[in-house]
Amino acid sequence: MKHRTVGHAHHQPAPEAAAVDAGYGNKGWIVAFSGLGLNLALGVLYSWSVFAKQMTEAIDLGGWGLTKTEASLPYMLAIGVFALMMVPAGRLQDRLGPRVAATAGAVLTGAGMVVSSFAGPGNMLPVLLGFGLMAGSGFGLGYAAATPAAIKWFPSEKKGLITGIVVSGFGLAPLYIAPLGKHLLDAYGVGGAFRILGVAFTVVTLLLARMIVNPPLAVAAVAVGGIAPASQIPAQGSTRGASQSSSQGSVWREMIASRAFTLLYIEYTFAALAGLMIIGHLARIIAVQTGGLVQTGFMFVASMAVFNAAGRLLAGLLSDKFGRIRTLAVVLLSQACVMLVFPGLDGMAGFFVGSGVVGFSYGACLALFPATVADFWGAKNFGLNYGILFTAWGVGGMFGPLLAGRIADATGSYQLAYYIAAGLLVGAAALTTVTKRPPLSAGG
Repeated sequence: MKHRTVGHAHHQPAPEAAAVDAGYGNKGWIVAFSGLGLNLALGVLYSWSVFAKQMTEAIDLGGWGLTKTEASLPYMLAIGVFALMMVPAGRLQDRLGPRVAATAGAVLTGAGMVVSSFAGPGNMLPVLLGFGLMAGSGFGLGYAAATPAAIKWFPSEKKGLITGIVVSGFGLAPLYIAPLGKHLLDAYGVGGAFRILGVAFTVVTLLLARMIVNPPLAVAAVAVGGIAPASQIPAQGSTRGASQSSSQGSVWREMIASRAFTLLYIEYTFAALAGLMIIGHLARIIAVQTGGLVQTGFMFVASMAVFNAAGRLLAGLLSDKFGRIRTLAVVLLSQACVMLVFPGLDGMAGFFVGSGVVGFSYGACLALFPATVADFWGAKNFGLNYGILFTAWGVGGMFGPLLAGRIADATGSYQLAYYIAAGLLVGAAALTTVTKRPPLSAGG
């Protein structure tokens, strides 16, 4: 397939296109893997169930004596703030650059973890303020900076792969944070664990944030609008035409007015509700459904992280070949199926497979939705546009853990929550059959 280059294409042989394909002298890959590293730290969010399980233990056993619902509150608040922060964070990184947003996210996340360390039995305010509000804001700022910066270094046919690489860090984080957190909890208690992680994350993320930058304008122009299917390139082939074509559909007001956005929002909400319901309660789910016989839930949180990251990478890669929406439908249905068998899981092998499928499917969604936004509405204002859609993740993430916690507190079982999530996932999969690319994104 032939590609046009931005600028006076009849005078130059496309050096910018070659530079983009090579990651502009490997700089693009440095940015992508720095984003992955940043997300590896921010992904402490997905290890919350390890901390929550300790908080629900009796005070004389080193816990805080909280109910399952109470232990979910900081997690739910962090998810909500994370999602809401993605909108101003997206605008911030679009205007001031990703390094500024990533640095602010690093500072807020680390400081929030330290503030959380001052909480204790009967005093939830520091953890609500620190983890829920401060770290939640940090998650949004850092996450909003990493993916847009990375995809601007590469051509459109690599959007799925690059997105998958960057966001896989967030999903993979529990692989090390869950066992590390369990060790710190056993050795230093909840407060000590928060404090140590907060200081360590601040140092590491500040170093990584310095590497997350946008490409030179010439390379960005090629990646955003100059390398595209011939059907999407204006007949004139001019710089002005290519720029307009790639940016017209990216205006957020036009995006939210489209039918495609409404459908994607519903699908994202349902997918997030089901996935985060399990992720936020997994350690406790295993303890409840095994009658307390299996007390190594943190190991399943870590193993789920591997599947979560694999889902982001593989779904991003496959969607580049088979299409975003088709791939999304498959992963939604696979997660719905495993939700139906979750009530019968009571052994280590079953939980390993079940949590693996949930992690893979959920992780796949976190790669597919941002890549779809870039496809449908362009990369120019991707930070803000995806930030707006990402609020759907926040809605699902707040209601999912709350729903599961209330049902478990009231009935002693998570069964009803599984069935509700399965129904929502089937509904989301059905909606993908009518989710189409907006005409405006093709230059109209």
